[in-house]
Amino acid sequence: MQSIDLTHHFLIAMPAMADPFFARTLTYICDHNEQGALGLVVNRPIDLTLKDLFEQLDISSEGHPLESLPVMFGGPVQLDRGFVLHQPIGEWQSTMVVNHQVGLTTSLDILRAVANGDSPKQLLVALGYSGWAPGQIEHELSQNAWLTVPASPSVMFDLPCEERLAAATRLLGIDFSSLSNDAGHC
Repeated sequence: MQSIDLTHHFLIAMPAMADPFFARTLTYICDHNEQGALGLVVNRPIDLTLKDLFEQLDISSEGHPLESLPVMFGGPVQLDRGFVLHQPIGEWQSTMVVNHQVGLTTSLDILRAVANGDSPKQLLVALGYSGWAPGQIEHELSQNAWLTVPASPSVMFDLPCEERLAAATRLLGIDFSSLSNDAGHC
């Protein structure tokens, strides 16, 4: 398969996705290159809020307006590690620039800033990430496991979790409920 760069794209799990980690998920690809890919599931909240996470990390937040923000299951790799997708990119200790709009930060300084009211305009917090070996996404695409579409930050940051998958599918001009389990390979 031809080399592609899916950085700043959504992976939309097809209805036949059997992997329980990714069934009915919308995954944002933060980095995709010859070494593989890294992404975060952005539509699967876990039973944890930002307030709970602040308490676990002993970060004082004192009634912060974002305390009720749900924490996402980012993927099955390193479930004990936090990831913050945000815009604008800002200046944090450990930030990967995804593109000119979105950054991915793994250092605690961003969470401390959020607790102190100095947060980025938009953010999504996840535990764990999704990772793919070199060529793995391309193989999965050839097996009809995913649809891809350029990402829209408004889908990740402005919509409730339960609306993100359908909204990303609409970016392709289709309705998620109309997708078939059958592949269209010749």
